[in-house]
Amino acid sequence: MILSELTQEMNLVDYSRPSAKHRKIATSFRDTSLKDILMLACSLLKELLAKPLTLQDQQQQSLAMQLLKLVLNCLNFDFIGNSADESADDLCTVQIPTNWRTIFLEPETLDLFFDLYHALPPMLSQLALSCLVQFASARRSLFNNPERATYLGNLIKGVKQILENPQGLSDPGNYHEFCRFLARLKTNYQLGELVVVKDYPEVIQLIANFTITSLQHWEFAPNSVHYLLTLWQRMVASVPFVKSAEPHLLDTYAPEITKAYITSRLECVPVVIRDGLEDPLDDTATVFQQLEQLCTVSRCEYEKTCTLLVQLFDQNAQNYQKLLHASSRNPLEITVQEGRLAWLVYFVGTFVGGRLTYTSTDEHDAMDGELSCRVFQLITLMDAQLPESSNEKVELAILWFLDQFRKTYVGDQLQHTSKVYTRMSEVLGITDDNHVLETFMTKIVTNLKYRGRCEPVISRTLQFLNDLSVGYSLLKKLVKIEAVKFMLQNHTSKHFPFLDVSDNYSLSDLRCRTMFYTALTRLLMVDLGEDEDEFENFMLPLTITFESVTQILNSSFEQEAAKRMLIGLARDLRGIAFALNTKTSYTMLFDWIYPAYMSVLQRAIELWYQEPACTTPILKLMAEFMQNRSQRLNFDVSSPNGILLFREASKMICTYGNQILSLGTLSKDQVYPLKLKGISICYSALKSALCGNYVSFGVFKLYGDNHFDNVLQAFVKMLLSVSHGDLLQYRKLSQSYYPLLECLTQDHMSFITNLEPHTLIYIFTSISEGLTALDTVVSSSCCTSLDYIVTYLFKHLAKEGKKTLRCREISQDGQRLLHFMQQNPEVLQQMMSILMNTIIFEDCRNQWSVSRPLLGLILLNEKYFSELRATLITSQPESKREILDQCFRNLMEGVEQNLLVKNRDRFTQNMSVFRRDMAEALRSEGATDPSSADMMS
Repeated sequence: MILSELTQEMNLVDYSRPSAKHRKIATSFRDTSLKDILMLACSLLKELLAKPLTLQDQQQQSLAMQLLKLVLNCLNFDFIGNSADESADDLCTVQIPTNWRTIFLEPETLDLFFDLYHALPPMLSQLALSCLVQFASARRSLFNNPERATYLGNLIKGVKQILENPQGLSDPGNYHEFCRFLARLKTNYQLGELVVVKDYPEVIQLIANFTITSLQHWEFAPNSVHYLLTLWQRMVASVPFVKSAEPHLLDTYAPEITKAYITSRLECVPVVIRDGLEDPLDDTATVFQQLEQLCTVSRCEYEKTCTLLVQLFDQNAQNYQKLLHASSRNPLEITVQEGRLAWLVYFVGTFVGGRLTYTSTDEHDAMDGELSCRVFQLITLMDAQLPESSNEKVELAILWFLDQFRKTYVGDQLQHTSKVYTRMSEVLGITDDNHVLETFMTKIVTNLKYRGRCEPVISRTLQFLNDLSVGYSLLKKLVKIEAVKFMLQNHTSKHFPFLDVSDNYSLSDLRCRTMFYTALTRLLMVDLGEDEDEFENFMLPLTITFESVTQILNSSFEQEAAKRMLIGLARDLRGIAFALNTKTSYTMLFDWIYPAYMSVLQRAIELWYQEPACTTPILKLMAEFMQNRSQRLNFDVSSPNGILLFREASKMICTYGNQILSLGTLSKDQVYPLKLKGISICYSALKSALCGNYVSFGVFKLYGDNHFDNVLQAFVKMLLSVSHGDLLQYRKLSQSYYPLLECLTQDHMSFITNLEPHTLIYIFTSISEGLTALDTVVSSSCCTSLDYIVTYLFKHLAKEGKKTLRCREISQDGQRLLHFMQQNPEVLQQMMSILMNTIIFEDCRNQWSVSRPLLGLILLNEKYFSELRATLITSQPESKREILDQCFRNLMEGVEQNLLVKNRDRFTQNMSVFRRDMAEALRSEGATDPSSADMMS
């Protein structure tokens, strides 16, 4: 037990010490002790197996459990310091050290664990299978070709024994581990190697029967099916690359696997509905993952798959029609039949989408057309029942199919001679993708008209519409369709109930409006040009709503109704603004909203600042307005719009900031939704404004306008109300604050230098903590901000040395910052220590970014750098000191004093070599690693 815990502990990352130090300790343990521990555990397991096993003997069971756990911990060891993501379990290869070959080459090793599986009770036998999973995952390069073939043969022999005596697989734990074991076989070995194994024909038949049985018992260990489908998916995908003359037999068994999956899912529907069980279709992530695997398997002997699916579809569709036309409807039977049809539509969509990942033929395209005809006919049948009845699962499946058909047979990638349209033309009159697009849009309009209260269907429908609206060639075709013209002229709640803002709909349902208006505006833009009248007509429903809100706010009545209308408007406008990527179209929107309606948004922030459901969409709208995407905000030289837009953003940020700070202290569960989320959006908006290059900020001071100063002060007030812990804990906040700080340090250092000392301390502390953040966006922004600050200081010192009157006059801001640094020398020193520690001991993922400020820090703090260097060198054995000293000399080689900008690139090159040489020196025998705390002390 002690050895097991020790092995596990050595494998865990210790975040209290540098990763390089942890890796060195783990490597030393691997090289000196781990093999002996594994051999000891295997030896003791052999002794245990040699004795008669008594299931009632608790001491014997405990010993077996601890030994198996010890072996498993040894095989799970992170041998090369690159631990695989557990979510990618099926991709894992165990990097067994070369000196372990003898253990793996002995046939007795594998036999031991197969024998343990058969001899031990389920609680212990699943541990034996877990060990076999790792043995099957041993890296291929551990063996030469004959050795690998022998090793694989022993694994296959063990699989055959288990499947010939499957009693132990009735235990869910054993079953799951065995499924993992089978998946690892194909992950690590090629199909060409498997087919030449002696027992391959018998074993592949046993595995096929096991898979079919598993699929038929869909309610048993559903999470294990993924591994079985992974095995078959990878085997079928490998068929074109097999050069062996031995038959792979997949053309025999793959269609059986596909058939078993399809029929088992259809058979589960009545059981789920009648017994009230959890519906597998509700877990869409798992369903889509399994369907993706199945589509590869289904393309093996595709004719058999299509024949089966056509037969099942026709049979179930006929039964459904009979039920609908029966004199007395049976709601339960109708629901069952709709559930089966939902599965069948998912299957058709999956197999049609599979054409992208498999070499297709005209015959396959014709089969896809045969299948697709039936789904398009089902769409007509389902829509004919509206608005009286509708089935959510069928509708979601149909949308999945339409999206798969779009990806495969619609658009530029389509070959217009594709046989998919031959059968569709005969049955439905659909001759090409133009007709398909008409069908798509009719379905979209129908869903939006009649399924407004079904949020999942509306959301998926709008996502489908949004996907269709991306790509100019499709847009040109779409705008000619009558359904699209209808949408552009009638986007109101009268025609599309999901746009209703009454109390009948929750506020969260309003989120989908943004996507709707994004797609709609893309369609509008195709032929809009500079036609302002057409734009005004398009905006008319929003104009009417804004006027209503204005009247309500002025009358002080029905405030709740005004609030809901404003939330809808903000979401609509954000979608419109997102799609307007040209200066002409954006200017139309700006002229529409300013100044008439901007004041309404400002008023809403004042009234409902405590309600994120209202403030968040309005702030996000303002943040979107500030985005200079595709240079759309580069107004004409005679236009003041850029400054006017910034003034409005400044007012809104200041209003929100002052109001939100009046809330006082908030509880942990309220602080993000009520305060920090809004602050992060304000920071994103301000960052977009500062970096957009459409406002000359010097104009504000020149003409005595305080909007720029006010928004910067609001930024500081909001910042100081946030703890450093929250700043890094909430990802959206950190990813808006640090890029904003980068903009400020780049272009507005005069603002930074005039901050109060306690504010500067806060900002520098936030940079210091951000340097070690795992998020590279944050750490890189911190490095860049620090580089701008250090460069500013360095340039100031250079001007100080010139002693001219003009330089002294223009360097007052720099003098203030220099004075602060002299009063607080530990600020830059600590950051130098952090960066040096990152470079030497950590896995530095943004080396270039780290190198830029580090040179300036070294040149500004040469004495402290010398102390850090001495601390590191003296902590090492005498034999290593000269090597380390040479590393530091090489780091500064060719770097001239007092020439920061000129030397940066040379220093960055030197640092790459420095990191490599230091890593080799500290890895070598006898070297010791000072902790980061030692370096910073």
